[in-house]
Amino acid sequence: MSDQSTSGPVLAADATPLKRSLARALRLQKMRALALIAPLLLFVLITFIAPIADMLFRSVENQIVSETLPQTVVALADWDPTTGEAPDEAVYRALAADLKVAVEDKTHTRLGSRLNYELTGASSLFRKSGRKVKRMDLESDTSFKEAFSDIDRKWGEVAIWETIQTYSPKYTNGYFLNAVDMRKGPDGPEARPENQQIYMMLFGRTLFMSLVITMSCIILGYPVAWLLANLPTRTSNLLMILVLLPFWTSLLVRTSAWKVMLQQQGVINDTLVWLGLVADDARLVMINNQFGTIVAMTHILLPFMILPMYSVMQTIQPSYLRAAKSMGATNWTAFWRVYFPQSVPGIGAGSILVFILSIGYYITPEIVGGNTGTFISNRIAYHISSSLNWGLAAALGAILLAVVLLLYYVYDKIVGIDNVKLGG
Repeated sequence: MSDQSTSGPVLAADATPLKRSLARALRLQKMRALALIAPLLLFVLITFIAPIADMLFRSVENQIVSETLPQTVVALADWDPTTGEAPDEAVYRALAADLKVAVEDKTHTRLGSRLNYELTGASSLFRKSGRKVKRMDLESDTSFKEAFSDIDRKWGEVAIWETIQTYSPKYTNGYFLNAVDMRKGPDGPEARPENQQIYMMLFGRTLFMSLVITMSCIILGYPVAWLLANLPTRTSNLLMILVLLPFWTSLLVRTSAWKVMLQQQGVINDTLVWLGLVADDARLVMINNQFGTIVAMTHILLPFMILPMYSVMQTIQPSYLRAAKSMGATNWTAFWRVYFPQSVPGIGAGSILVFILSIGYYITPEIVGGNTGTFISNRIAYHISSSLNWGLAAALGAILLAVVLLLYYVYDKIVGIDNVKLGG
């Protein structure tokens, strides 16, 4: 064999360089793998990533003012609300022209509803003005400023015009400010009046109650998971059926059952009265408050804590405890120094699962929570289905998502997400 053939590239069976042939084979393998996961990837993008992206967009999108009142927004750009005087005649004439079109397109009521979140009474103002503007002659020499003031004196006040000017940009941080009990003011963001502050309290309540529910599930679930992991297989399987039994019952039925159990004339209060522990005229109030929400949600989420802990405890060898006892450790010392540390990954997995599930629950708090036991998710559901303030709902959802991600990051730094296991 010549020196040239020895020093040349190694060839494959088809006479192409081996390096190029391997690269092509690897590329084809990656393309086949991508084709296999493409349906799942597409499903995730459509059902998970796209809704989150839409939520984030809606939390800052505010085009309804500029699209409904385009001439008014332009005419109002040079007006200074700090003068304390209403805009000039040109702004009112532009408003009349815009409202006339908006009434025909039936968009003036939507605009009024949007501005009503910022200024109470804006919705009725636009609805009433729409009926009057429809009969206005835009070519007449009458004073549109006086005409609007005759429709409603609020058109002569600074507040409504300042609100229109403030929310005229296509994108706004107003929804996020509302979500943290603030609003746009003439000098920048400012706190809302104390009687209008609700969301920060709801965020705090949601985090606090979710932590309490998680701790309750740990305290109640740990002994059950330990029993399941250490009992004979036949008995353990029977008890596991009881743990999984709630999954076979509707969430609404389970929550409604707790409403019956916890009410003042319910089973628990009747039992306490029968035992003489509580007087008949001093029955405990356990429903429509935080206690009712914690009890019902602990019951609902308990299996999600037991299963991860059980799967981890199954992998802990009994020989470890026997070895610790043979070296003089007491039962408590062997458990605390040997068994418990090995079960911590299961506690971590169950805690993350229960906490994230509880922080987004809204059906159970809505049924048993009353005024003091509802979560921020109940307010989000209200704005989506009732008030139709989707921008504020999106901002609240975005903040809740950010809080969960932040807590997840902190948990990873303190505990380490690598220490979380579901078994094995």
